[in-house]
Amino acid sequence: MPLKLRLLLFYLNYIAKQLDYSKIDAPTVRKINHKEYQKVSSIIDFAALPLFKVWEEAVNVRDGASIPVRIYQATDKKNLPLIVFFHGGGFVTRSIETHDKACRRIAQSNEAIVISVGYRLAPEFKFPIPVHDCYDATVWAFEQAKRLGADGEKLVVMGDSAGGNLATVVSILSRDLAGPPIRAQVLIYPTADGRLQHPTIDQFAKGYLLTKPMMQWFLDHYQRTPEDVLNPLMSPILTENLGQLPPAFISTAEYDPLKGEGTDYATRLGEAGNEVFLKDYKGAIHGFLNLAKITRQQTLAMHEDIKRFLSTHL
Repeated sequence: MPLKLRLLLFYLNYIAKQLDYSKIDAPTVRKINHKEYQKVSSIIDFAALPLFKVWEEAVNVRDGASIPVRIYQATDKKNLPLIVFFHGGGFVTRSIETHDKACRRIAQSNEAIVISVGYRLAPEFKFPIPVHDCYDATVWAFEQAKRLGADGEKLVVMGDSAGGNLATVVSILSRDLAGPPIRAQVLIYPTADGRLQHPTIDQFAKGYLLTKPMMQWFLDHYQRTPEDVLNPLMSPILTENLGQLPPAFISTAEYDPLKGEGTDYATRLGEAGNEVFLKDYKGAIHGFLNLAKITRQQTLAMHEDIKRFLSTHL
């Protein structure tokens, strides 16, 4: 593991020891998360890339509410690929803002329109509201593609961690509801099983940024009842029929408690006849999409791998 990453983990583990998640409510955790992110943002990631255009809009969703989206246009070309991105954060934390730099890299690397979705967070908005927000935003993106300078026939869903879960669930819903024709799904160290039972969860239970107690805290806030973990819209690995889904790029990190379920989900997709590209990034931890200065080799390699994957399928 690189020295910079070891030092970062030492700092983050020190911060984590000061927090007892069982005694802190979600809004307070978000404030702490935002404050710490502001402190280390310039240390862990490069400066935000300039793009041709970046702007924000609001998307109306099924219950009458509206959610924000931030749109990244890489160039002034027309008919660009359309990537709908869902940020990670355990369905409880993080935002469009925390993933701004990553989305800019994705837009530039793939010469694409990237739509980063500000879906509503738990526990104020529990499962399945974030799922519905993300699906509705994907439908909106497809319908608005031409106006946005994109080609709706080159539609990709992408997300990291909880966002990876949302991306794969949106892919399944789009198939089942005859929704937008998604050409590819990019799942960056996704959570795919809410039961928290894969061996890597205990293997990397603490010391690697994402911890098992933290995962349980996220789950407790996201689920309405304990039975929700058996719902395929929360645990897509339990989906009975995984056939006829978009080609999938799935990344895992060597020291990530979610590594096991990401790998197992890739296996299930392949067994169902789908095209799957799975890669484990050695020396990386959960969250390395946002750690480009710390895990430069792994993060930039993943961007190149995603670029090659999408160029093949678009």
